[in-house]
Amino acid sequence: MVSSSRHSNLADKQHGGTELSNKWPKNSPKKRANAVFLGTLVSSVTTLYSFLKQQFWIDMTHDNSPAAITKIGERVLNIEADAISQMANCMPVDFAAAAQLILGLEGRVIVAGIGKSGHIGRKISATLASTGTPSDFLHASEASHGDLGMVTQGDVCILISNSGETSELGDLIRYTRRFSIPLIGISSNPDSTLMQAADYLLTLPKLPEACAIGMAPTTSTTLTLALGDALAVAVMELRGFNSEDFLKFHPGGKLGAQLARVSDLMHDGDALPLVGADMPMSDVLITMTSKGFGIAATTREDGLLNGVITDGDLRRNMGNLMAMKAGEIANPFPVTVTPDLFAAQALALLNDRKIGALMVVDDQGKPVGVLQIHDLLRAGVA
Repeated sequence: MVSSSRHSNLADKQHGGTELSNKWPKNSPKKRANAVFLGTLVSSVTTLYSFLKQQFWIDMTHDNSPAAITKIGERVLNIEADAISQMANCMPVDFAAAAQLILGLEGRVIVAGIGKSGHIGRKISATLASTGTPSDFLHASEASHGDLGMVTQGDVCILISNSGETSELGDLIRYTRRFSIPLIGISSNPDSTLMQAADYLLTLPKLPEACAIGMAPTTSTTLTLALGDALAVAVMELRGFNSEDFLKFHPGGKLGAQLARVSDLMHDGDALPLVGADMPMSDVLITMTSKGFGIAATTREDGLLNGVITDGDLRRNMGNLMAMKAGEIANPFPVTVTPDLFAAQALALLNDRKIGALMVVDDQGKPVGVLQIHDLLRAGVA
């Protein structure tokens, strides 16, 4: 026999748990509240859709044509360009003061941020360092685990947070306040924790992001990057940082090659193909061959350049070449450059005159070097 209680349990299971279903009647307050919430949610999504479509001209049909894709790109660039223009017309009030602070700095500029702000911060720090302002990027999370020791009282901190409420920056903010380290804040929220704590406020204009949903950091990061560039360039110009200073920090790559001087690439000393004006051409040919530059330079008794012999001069005088002397066939008006000329300018001169090498002379006209076009090409000047 099966007990009555067991029958009762089986019946409940077969009927889907009548007892549980009776706990929430059809028109219970909880069901009504859920219905209201769901309706509100649907209404909010609909409103957001309408707003985004009106604000950003979103085509929700997902047109994948090249024209539609190009239009999206144009829209993003226009939104961000307009944002930069607005900021340029209303610069942050502490911009000049922040630049002057960095200019007089004895230590380094410590830049910190999290997420996309962190990526932008790295670039700002790199730009400062490459234009004469010592700077390091500090990961805000790592700062809380020992890297705060990188920050000294001679430094300045630039902290970046679009909202101004990034929790990972909290320890850095407190550290700068505790040890009186100047703090520059970059944020679009002037009432935020970061900006309330900062000594110098670089407030970004509060403008819509350029993405379709208005949430991905696009406009805000572009504004931050542009503001960082403006700050770095302002300090750079106040410092009197010039192309020669720039070369010190960019010796490699294309930039270094473009800023190299003739003196950096020329051959000098015993490598110079120097001959006397009275030297027989048979000996001149030996000098030209052994030095390997394809030219020879004739000099006077006082050591000043008297002329240059090229392979073209040899061909023009081939009929009686071996009976002549160096001074008789040398070009008395050769193309020359000075050691301080940019290598790129020397290359342009070689190309313009269609020659492969030229002599380098000092201010008095004395030969101090020889430069071949191959030297420039190997250095990456072209």
